Amino acid sequence: MGVIETLALGMGGAWASGINLYGTVVVLGMMDNFGLITLPPDLQILTSWWVLSFAVLFYLIEFVADKIPFVDSLWDAIHTFIRIPAGALLAAGAMSGLDAGMGEDVQTVIALLIGGTVAAGSHFTKAGSRAAINTSPEPVTNTIASVTEDVAVFGALYTVAFHPVVFFVLFAVFVLLLIWLVPKIWRFIGDVFGNARHPSEAYSQARAHQSAPTMNQTGQIDLSGAGHNAQLPPNDPK
Repeated sequence: MGVIETLALGMGGAWASGINLYGTVVVLGMMDNFGLITLPPDLQILTSWWVLSFAVLFYLIEFVADKIPFVDSLWDAIHTFIRIPAGALLAAGAMSGLDAGMGEDVQTVIALLIGGTVAAGSHFTKAGSRAAINTSPEPVTNTIASVTEDVAVFGALYTVAFHPVVFFVLFAVFVLLLIWLVPKIWRFIGDVFGNARHPSEAYSQARAHQSAPTMNQTGQIDLSGAGHNAQLPPNDPK
């Protein structure tokens, strides 16, 4: 693999693993087994049928869990400690086939840091957007988001293998989107979960506040809905 292809594999593998690690392993391993790409020596473990079997199994589990509200967020929380290290290792493994002239140890450390950062970026973008989506009680949005993420992962790995330059263009767009979107997502989550222990409780509190009866100046409950804006008619001089 050339320099561009190797860099695309490292960055793309890390990015995809931050969203769907098991799908990434399956796609890369199968593409090598079918002769579509040749993985670097340190990533040849992905071609093992034992590894692929376990990856397919966990991919199917994630395929279901990823579409269930709040289960998907729990799954993401657990995989914070799996996807990010795996992304770092995928990037370092990809760079094992490239001699950048900076020494093997230095190159490996840099690849681990960059790969982990990329994987963390895609992972927290996914986890944050899912937490925001879960503030809505309907499950359809979770399914749409899950399918979209899978398509994005498979599409990204396709460009990594066959159109690496296109991948870098798309990756630059992702970075810009990450800078703009992630703070907004986490600010929204903080607003929701900062007001209540559960999104449904926050919703109930808001509804109760809007529909609660108010007390007028005479101490009587005002059920008219006008609240404090209600005014008494002027006294009749007669």
